[in-house]
Amino acid sequence: MINYDKFTLENGLRVIVYKDKSTPMVAFNILYDVGARDENPDRTGFAHLFEHLMFGGSKNIKNYDTVLQKAGGENNAFTNNDHTNYYITVPKQNLETAFYLESDRMLELAFSKKSLDLQRNVVSEEFRQRYFNQPYGDVSLFLRPLAYKVHPYQWSTIGKEISHITGASLKDVKEFFYKHYAPNNAVLVIAGDVETSAMEKLCKKWFGDIPPRNVPSRQIPQEPIQTEKRTQILERDVPANAIYMAYHMCGRKDNDYFAADLISDLLSNGRSSFFNRTLIKEKKLFPEVEAYIQGSLDPGLFMINAKLFDTTSFDTAESEIKNELNRIIQGDFSARDLDKVKNKSLSTQLFSKIGVLNIAMELAYYEWLGDASMINDIEEKILSVKKEDIVRVASELFRDGNLSCIYYKSKKK
Repeated sequence: MINYDKFTLENGLRVIVYKDKSTPMVAFNILYDVGARDENPDRTGFAHLFEHLMFGGSKNIKNYDTVLQKAGGENNAFTNNDHTNYYITVPKQNLETAFYLESDRMLELAFSKKSLDLQRNVVSEEFRQRYFNQPYGDVSLFLRPLAYKVHPYQWSTIGKEISHITGASLKDVKEFFYKHYAPNNAVLVIAGDVETSAMEKLCKKWFGDIPPRNVPSRQIPQEPIQTEKRTQILERDVPANAIYMAYHMCGRKDNDYFAADLISDLLSNGRSSFFNRTLIKEKKLFPEVEAYIQGSLDPGLFMINAKLFDTTSFDTAESEIKNELNRIIQGDFSARDLDKVKNKSLSTQLFSKIGVLNIAMELAYYEWLGDASMINDIEEKILSVKKEDIVRVASELFRDGNLSCIYYKSKKK
């Protein structure tokens, strides 16, 4: 059981305090309710660009990293399609430095042309390196718009294309900042050897005067139900053929989310998984094949990716993968198989709650998702999934009409 205290400032900033006296370090995690799904379709990649811009100087602090390093702290951040998360770990005696840094960034960035030019170049180079300069790197740039036709999940966090980043102006980024970076659009978690009363005073001191902002209400179009299989062939200079299969699934808050997660584990988590046991070891069709879920807030994708041996055709690859999916649909797995993946999932949950930084990020995530108390319900939800739930969800998921598939063909073959 994770126990915590929670309060909200007058400007709307939600604050959670988790006490752990066993460590001299304090985790300071702030989650903003903004991700790639909040972007203009003609100006994509801004949420990720902002992750970089937030380290380029704020109103009163020219060099964020220098100040933090002098205080003995470390930091990082990540962005996805749904939200953006920034985190700091710092010695307890220098905790107020974290308040100073993060409140100044929330108040106002420096918004200099120099910083924007630098970060545009950094993100553009990251785009090239990750998507164009490594084998199979560009698959998501094609698979997402194949699977999604109206929902903004149709583009990756990095954006649709480099021009959206290189063309970003100071006016564009200022508008994005003041729409989404606000106390009433954020969750702050402080975890470590701290007292709630002292943290409340520090929060009021450093964040209390930041005014709430007019955060726009979301008008995100919901993706229509897919009724026909969609396919695309890509031919690239890669070492082997590959297949990428995406099935639409429920969103993170749906009751069936945990069943879908366990299905992915039955298929590819561990040596005894269906894919590993049958497709890799027994039939030797693939050097690697994996199944996973994206975990997105809105209805997401159940992904199956595989590299093919030269002797395996695309038709054989897809057919044999579907045979394993049909085994799930037909209930061709034992109670022991299900218990095994449940135990693995419970272990993952346990490890996610080790260390103040992990707990801080988890608390922020669940508060953003609906309520921080959900952090204590996950194990029960995993254990409550029954075999009939697995069969029912698999039957709904693994329909040809619900499939978007990319055949990634090697020019060498």
